[in-house]
Amino acid sequence: MKKMIPEHSATLRVRYAETDAMGVAYHSNYLVWFELGRTEFCRLKGFPYREWEEAGVFLPAVEARCRYKHPARYDDLLEVHVAISDLTPFTLTFFYRIIRPRDGRLVAEGETKHGFCDKNGKLVKAPQPFYGWLEKIVDQSGKEGVVQVG
Repeated sequence: MKKMIPEHSATLRVRYAETDAMGVAYHSNYLVWFELGRTEFCRLKGFPYREWEEAGVFLPAVEARCRYKHPARYDDLLEVHVAISDLTPFTLTFFYRIIRPRDGRLVAEGETKHGFCDKNGKLVKAPQPFYGWLEKIVDQSGKEGVVQVG
């Protein structure tokens, strides 16, 4: 079931090394930008990803999807908007929108789904305290500004 979850954003600038000969951002960089947004989301919400790993909880990606809408070009300033779109006892799904603020264009959107695992890659059900923290974010969504995803 899709949820309504508060959205957060991170800002980045397209670097020359991220573009092709035409100055257009190469497609695989969007997943890297999703990761940047996801990492900042966790940090801003009070649980940096480093703390997850130190506690023995890992979030390997099990699915990734990206839909490219408008090209990002060298030196474009971009905002990566991130929200939780689904939470189950075994998985966490993030929804992303990359916006170019200069003209308000939606550059790309997508999702990444992650399993909760231990350091050996074994699936873990509702790891604490992180799962409880995620549930609180979901529960608070009715009290904050939210984005409808899904």
